[in-house]
Amino acid sequence: MDVFSNRNGEYEPKIIGKYSRNADGMEEKILALYACGMSQRDISEQIKNLYDVEISDGLVSKIVEKVTPEVNTWQNRPLESVYPFIFMDAIHYKVKEDPRYITKAAYVVLGIRMDGHKDILGTWIGENESAKFWLSVMNDLENRGVKDVYVFCVDGLSGFREAIGAAFPKSQIQRCIIHQIRSSTKYVNWKDMKEVMADLKKIYGAVNEDEAMSGLIEFKDKWAKNYPSCVRSWEENCDILSTFFAYPAEVRKIIYTTNIIEGLNRQFRKITKNKPSFTNDDSLRKMLYLASQNIVNHWTVVCRNWDMVSNQLRILFEGRETV
Repeated sequence: MDVFSNRNGEYEPKIIGKYSRNADGMEEKILALYACGMSQRDISEQIKNLYDVEISDGLVSKIVEKVTPEVNTWQNRPLESVYPFIFMDAIHYKVKEDPRYITKAAYVVLGIRMDGHKDILGTWIGENESAKFWLSVMNDLENRGVKDVYVFCVDGLSGFREAIGAAFPKSQIQRCIIHQIRSSTKYVNWKDMKEVMADLKKIYGAVNEDEAMSGLIEFKDKWAKNYPSCVRSWEENCDILSTFFAYPAEVRKIIYTTNIIEGLNRQFRKITKNKPSFTNDDSLRKMLYLASQNIVNHWTVVCRNWDMVSNQLRILFEGRETV
């Protein structure tokens, strides 16, 4: 076939008929491109390049809309009865509401199962953090079958302490040490920063809780006058900052920070970096769902030293839910 017949529109691509929109795998390809953060326009161009088919933005929207039942099923699926560790964090996006775009948070809950594998338990879209909001999330987890959580690992999210205490009173809370350091030293003069950080390490780097409390007393005596808010932050949160001291080193490494869920959020940001805003909550929810499926499918390795961690948990939480 010569170039002139191609220009005259007589060429039929080998992959798919020129005007067919039902090629095997095309819808899956569109969803995969959407899950990678591509805009509808970019997806249309990619499909044109791959299949030589013209598709509208509206058709892309209709195909993406088909996953809505899957999203709802996934968000409401039964969960396991026990999670040794659950991590909670939020990632923020611009979402259209009425005529304007506002900042909303996608609250992500990640659990580590009894077999040591990670799983995304769900995402919730909301505007404001509050005890009421987090209690609704806790109730959702309970309604889906969660009976016990050993330790919740969180950032400085508002209202989580009250919500966890109401829904899972036996659970412990560990606030991320790294976030605590960042938030408490926000207004420390750079000239004092190195010394302040060295003194803080005597608290969170202590061998046990008694040594940490001694370090906190020394820190208060030394810095309370210059940086009262920094000292107050460590005093007010000392109970949920010191939880990890009760555990052996292997468990401490898991709950010490929220790096596990922050790594997940970095992947979400990478996927959505070319999508500055979303038309509505459902649009964001679908994007996070499709991205979650890709991410979870790559989580094939258990947490480091899980055999040892599992044995330690059996001893530490003997008599708690284990099934």
